[in-house]
Amino acid sequence: MTSAAHRITLSDSEASFQCDEHDTVLRSALRAGMAFPYECNVGACGNCKFELIEGSVEMKWAEAPAWTDRDRSRNRYLGCQCVPLSDCTVKFRPSEQYAPVHLPRRVAGTLAGRRSITHDIEEFHFALATDMPFEPGQYALLNLPGVRGVRAYSMSNISAAGTAGEAPMLHFQVRRVPNGKGSNVLFDGLEMGAQVEFDGPYGMAYLRRKVTRDVLCVAGGSGLAPMISIARGFATEPALAGAKLHFLYGARTPRDVCGHDMLASLPGFDERFRFEAAVSDATNVDAGAVWTGHTGFVHELADTMFGDGLRDMEIYFAGPPAMGQAIQRTLLARKVPFEQVHFDQFY
Repeated sequence: MTSAAHRITLSDSEASFQCDEHDTVLRSALRAGMAFPYECNVGACGNCKFELIEGSVEMKWAEAPAWTDRDRSRNRYLGCQCVPLSDCTVKFRPSEQYAPVHLPRRVAGTLAGRRSITHDIEEFHFALATDMPFEPGQYALLNLPGVRGVRAYSMSNISAAGTAGEAPMLHFQVRRVPNGKGSNVLFDGLEMGAQVEFDGPYGMAYLRRKVTRDVLCVAGGSGLAPMISIARGFATEPALAGAKLHFLYGARTPRDVCGHDMLASLPGFDERFRFEAAVSDATNVDAGAVWTGHTGFVHELADTMFGDGLRDMEIYFAGPPAMGQAIQRTLLARKVPFEQVHFDQFY
């Protein structure tokens, strides 16, 4: 039995795409190769708003923070939360930068392994039934058992494709969040072999393979995952063989610092890679330990280390919202060209 599908037409154009009853307007558009603007994909940023011209739709999450009373009054909806109830005509402005490199697909996977990274971050390994190609730095949406809605997590590996005889894999580095429904399921609710549905890839903050500037990756918390993926992609990209990568990690305490071991295992680490960490609370150390690294916030470290040289770098960052906002202010003050800065908004 096939699911019902509706035709979505872009107003004032001949462009259209199919959207089935289990999909959203945004994701079905991306699956069709359309350049539909978006970022978070979970109802928080509002970048995927469109105007409904004809037809009827339903919001899967009516309380989504990015859907305002003003939007309701103007017949505007969030593409990532909206499913069609009929054929529709919609209005949004396609932007070529959002054209998907890989068409998103829905793939089943099973939990095949996990390892600890810090006291509150673990890496989860999922074996996929079929491949899901992605670019370094992108993310997937996870449908976790018992959790309403999807959760977005970035991959830390660089290719889902498995070697001969092995299943393709997705790796996710997840921080346990107090009262976090998604992270609690991953940490405590999944047994080995448990099945999860993935939808992806998504995200615009992926490695620009043809840009040969030196690279700066700035990470905090579980923002480590996409930055490690970018570093791994950088290490294996022939076009970037002449460039260097600087990796800065911002942590609250010394025991939260991570990432160095993953970078150190990459080919050419001593010649092409540099890792530095900054902690905002250097007094909170294990018994007998002394923090000898940088103290303060990671955006301050980036500014101190590179200054106006930031303008000559390709910059990627991921982490807590406050960290991201501080980095953006720093880069703006240094007049770094917007097109050299890459991040996905999560809340």
